[in-house]
Amino acid sequence: MQILMKNINKSFGVNQVLCKAEIELKSGEVHALCGENGAGKSTLMKILTGVYTKDGGNIYVDGQEVSYRSPQEAEENGIVFIYQELNVMYDLTVEANLFMNKEIKNRFGLCDSKAMQKKASEALSALGVSISPTTVMNKLSVGQQQMIEICKALMADAKVMIMDEPTAALTEAETATLFRVIQDLKKKGVSIIYISHRMEEIFEICDRVTVMRDGEYMGTRDISNTNMDELIRMMIGRDLSNRFPERNVEIGETVFEIQGLTFGKVFQDISFKVHKGEVLGVAGLMGAGRTEIMQSVFGSVPFDSGKILVDGKEVKIKKPGDAISLGIGYITEDRKIEGLMLDKSIRENLGLANLESISGSGMIERPKEKKLCEEAIGKFDIKCFSEETKSGDLSGGNQQKVVLAKWILRNPRILILDEPTRGVDVGAKEEIYNIINELAGNGVAVLMISSELPELIGMSDRIIVIHEGHLSGELDRNELDEEKIMTLATGGSLGKN
Repeated sequence: MQILMKNINKSFGVNQVLCKAEIELKSGEVHALCGENGAGKSTLMKILTGVYTKDGGNIYVDGQEVSYRSPQEAEENGIVFIYQELNVMYDLTVEANLFMNKEIKNRFGLCDSKAMQKKASEALSALGVSISPTTVMNKLSVGQQQMIEICKALMADAKVMIMDEPTAALTEAETATLFRVIQDLKKKGVSIIYISHRMEEIFEICDRVTVMRDGEYMGTRDISNTNMDELIRMMIGRDLSNRFPERNVEIGETVFEIQGLTFGKVFQDISFKVHKGEVLGVAGLMGAGRTEIMQSVFGSVPFDSGKILVDGKEVKIKKPGDAISLGIGYITEDRKIEGLMLDKSIRENLGLANLESISGSGMIERPKEKKLCEEAIGKFDIKCFSEETKSGDLSGGNQQKVVLAKWILRNPRILILDEPTRGVDVGAKEEIYNIINELAGNGVAVLMISSELPELIGMSDRIIVIHEGHLSGELDRNELDEEKIMTLATGGSLGKN
């Protein structure tokens, strides 16, 4: 199937989000769609699949002009959008998810579960996925759930699949499986539009790339005839002098330490220190226990034994409030669920996290609240109409800046960052890296969990590596490289004395 979108315009009220946007998809190709958060990528795809109505322009499918009125109509014509937030019914089985509103009925008009299980097993097997149709979805990993969504699309006879940040929450093994499936689909003539901020993936899996900036078409390139610098320049309108800022911070005394922290089989005997002005990277495969360790430190997950010390003195942290009172901040992995109230404004999100600084006599003082919001929006360059903009209406990068602002306005002494740039474009990443560098320069001790090894290496003064709940090694800045980190993350040894 071939698709051509030309001169697509779209406005929401007075806000024009697309202006003469375009993309051309060839049959059987993997075509990347790139741009910063808010560039209009998802809006363009929602117009293609009938979620939104275009204000102008033309859409052609196999040479015929079309205008789908709903995602169902697009799906009936072979175009399926697999969203970043998966459309999964978690309490139902794989079979029920695959056949939702498309049940196979027997001659009595009843659901034929045996026939559906057989067809589901055949479809999953064709993808090379070993999952029982009777498994409940909440028992599957995110990667497995993603495969179920792909299977659902194939069972709908999809000729075009749109994948929005498909690897954002996948392990390396799951990502490798997804890439194998994509290559198999391509061989069968299925076309894929691949939306991702992970530049390395685009060069690994895609044939061509279309770049958007501020709702406009910037150009299309063959992957073989471009490079990362050119794509970044097209996306943000300038060169990134360095992907990561220089680290020239003077590291001070030990501020934070944990000794022998243990919680059942989740993690055992974890010990490390973090110093004033230091960025300590935390590496490891997904499921290794990185997040759970930090949640224990913050008081949101219990631990069985061990000590937590702040400024050399043992402290008791039983709940997040205890950690906050000690000057510890925690920016969680999932900003949409744990980091923000998406249906609330920027003002409400910032204000609720900083009530002490904007209240007097038990009442919120509106002038103080307004000043706090204006300073945060300016300092963190949060792109919005006003402080009353709902957080859910912001791009991913700007949502992450609001989360950062919430905690940084509290002036933490120790800040834990869990996947701080997940789902964030290259321009916003640079801004977040500069914020982290500035925090360290002001003496904040930073712990940063990240699954992106170049990010960890570029930003960290030291890295500790977690493997299956154990601390498998520690690397100083002059030792950092991807091979060493992956050796430790997979249970190997570097042969140190």
